[in-house]
Amino acid sequence: MRTCKAILKRRDSLCHGTTGLCFEKPDGFEFKPGQFANFTLDAAIATDADGGTRALSIASAPHEKDLMVAMRMRDTGFKRVVSALPIGAPFFLEGPFGDLTLQRDTARPAVFLAGGIGITPFRSMIRHATEVGSAHKIFLFYSIRRIEEGAFLNELREFEELNPRFKFIPTITHPDRVPHDWRGELGHITEPMLNRWLPASQAPIFYIAGPPGMVNGMRQMLCDALVSDDDIRAEEFAGY
Repeated sequence: MRTCKAILKRRDSLCHGTTGLCFEKPDGFEFKPGQFANFTLDAAIATDADGGTRALSIASAPHEKDLMVAMRMRDTGFKRVVSALPIGAPFFLEGPFGDLTLQRDTARPAVFLAGGIGITPFRSMIRHATEVGSAHKIFLFYSIRRIEEGAFLNELREFEELNPRFKFIPTITHPDRVPHDWRGELGHITEPMLNRWLPASQAPIFYIAGPPGMVNGMRQMLCDALVSDDDIRAEEFAGY
């Protein structure tokens, strides 16, 4: 763990309501795919009652030049300040933290269950696995309300084409606005949905990331399916 300065390089619109913040990666900063870091604004900048520090998952992979995080742009003091900061503004970066990282055992599939902005650590893990030719078999179930709220959708489909061990299963939970050419599931992630896609002969390791309600619901679903708690790893994403 270390503390260093990260310079804001650009903002990218990832999807409706979600912004990617790209920073110049500090020299010597190393992390594992799936980890997060604390990002702190200058102490002189007023934000809100929660202060100027937020824990944000790193969406970029370790080999990529820039350091990227993503945020749902809600109307909070912190995010209003971040939206108005000039390019070149400094953040103080502390980390990395977290153990939502890919298991060593490549014989067991890794099943990622993502809700909304919870896609960020999985984007890092899948990007890295694709880059290095990992032997891990990975399934990503990505739950979004509407297609315009899905970050990294096109990129994840590209990873699926490049990586024969990666399967991407997006699902839309609000079926009132499903595109006619939608290639994915409909509805919330359920045990029957998992069973349609996962190999029956291999016991996977499950990874969950998303809002607290989604994480709790997915954990309960897996427990009801008699998945051992030792085979479930989860991280909640507060809305800030």
